[in-house]
Amino acid sequence: MFKHLRNDIPASIVVFFVALPLCLGIALASDAPPLSGLISGIIGGIVVGLISKSKIGVSGPAAGLAAIVASAITSLGSFELFLSAVVLAGIIQLLFGVLKMGVIGYYFPNSVIKGMLTGIGIIIILKQIPHFFGYDTEAEGADTFLEPSGENTFSAITHIMDNITFGALIIGVVGLIIILFCYNILSKKHGFFKIIQGSLIAVLVGTILQIIFSSITDLAIEGKHLVEVPVPNSISDFGEFLSFPDFSQIFSLEILTIAFTLALVASLETLLSVEATDKLDPEKNITPTNRELFAQGFGNIASGLIGGLPITQVIVRSSANVQSNAKTKMSAILHGILILVSILAIPTILNHIPKSVLAAILIVVGFKLAKPSLFKKMFSLGWTQFLPFIVTIIVIVFTNLLYGIFTGLAIGFAVVLIKNYQNSIFLHKKETENASVIQMTFAEEISFLNKAAIQKELFSLPENSRLELDIRKTTYLDYDIVEILEDFVIQAKNKNIFVHLMSEKGIVDNPTSFVEFFKLKKESN
Repeated sequence: MFKHLRNDIPASIVVFFVALPLCLGIALASDAPPLSGLISGIIGGIVVGLISKSKIGVSGPAAGLAAIVASAITSLGSFELFLSAVVLAGIIQLLFGVLKMGVIGYYFPNSVIKGMLTGIGIIIILKQIPHFFGYDTEAEGADTFLEPSGENTFSAITHIMDNITFGALIIGVVGLIIILFCYNILSKKHGFFKIIQGSLIAVLVGTILQIIFSSITDLAIEGKHLVEVPVPNSISDFGEFLSFPDFSQIFSLEILTIAFTLALVASLETLLSVEATDKLDPEKNITPTNRELFAQGFGNIASGLIGGLPITQVIVRSSANVQSNAKTKMSAILHGILILVSILAIPTILNHIPKSVLAAILIVVGFKLAKPSLFKKMFSLGWTQFLPFIVTIIVIVFTNLLYGIFTGLAIGFAVVLIKNYQNSIFLHKKETENASVIQMTFAEEISFLNKAAIQKELFSLPENSRLELDIRKTTYLDYDIVEILEDFVIQAKNKNIFVHLMSEKGIVDNPTSFVEFFKLKKESN
């Protein structure tokens, strides 16, 4: 963990600046106290970071849970009761880890995972454009198409021109130029700029400009366009901001339902993020998913006990970590420590940071996730890869992350069915003097998914024909297919179709029952 501090410390600073507004924004979108988002960011960095074996994954509050959290707090009527559900959700996640449910993450197709990453990249860019111009009607970190303000992702952009904050826009443009200049030019010429990255310089310059602009009437930036961290009179007063769980109704049906929902959705988002982050990792490390569920479970227990929001591994912070060249989980841990230290020691200074300069950082993160070259690459791989990829992106942009993932998964499953239908058998037809000869070769594995294709071909064979059926390469034959073949035996006699069966045990002419060659097949295997 300490071998790569030269990489991990700069990366942790970038992730800190990305995470800070997201933690606050997600708390606001969840109708929860602002400090609850920061607490979950701290716990996600330190506690989850220490337990997890993900080298570059970063955990914290997730935008995908905001609607569930807001609804749960409203229905329970108490944030303290909700915290008890968060603790219980963490315990359920520990049980998921014991049951080894982390394997679920491996069943999502690569095309859907890449679509998810690209869709998130596009959402980041679209959602940050208003903040970049100083139009802050929506909380940072939101990812849904329909916004609580009545706007949607695209209408908010179209209304920018009527709501520009010029001071914020200038700071955003300057910050974006600094980030791109440092990344594309200075970092390649001077090792110093690999340690002190453009994002940090942009935030420092943006904060100084904001202070200067505060004395210029036309460029002054209102507080709603700045980071808003709770500021106590002293460190000891932070206790007044904390909330603690109320366990008086812990076994009520409503809390049990909310806890299970949180555990299920948080685990799914985590597993998806783990899979996506591992694909972004230049060193291609593989994260143990069951261990990750344990880490998230302990994190949610800790977060709920001291007033934090539910935690998941999150792709925005994780991708920023990857792009900042983090090498170990020390980066995630340090980002949590930075959040803790900063809100204790310098909350007033943090509240001078303009949201527009943080939007510039996130726009760069989003572009690196949604590079145009990826669309070209996925298109070149054919429709079976491109269709789930593009559908996942479109649904994520116009609804939210979870809908996009499940829609992409459904499309991916449909593609599998189609390809199974097309590739289950190989046919070759030839004509002889006496009859039509159809050579049919079964694929290596034949399951119930191949029923339609096989049944169609068998029962469309013409009368007085000859079927040469080759099962020598088939290692698995589903009993559903055997039943189809049983029915075909009867029809073959009625239509005067001669069957010539080839298997490893030899040749069977006109088998009286296909159970015979099914048994032969099992014996040979």
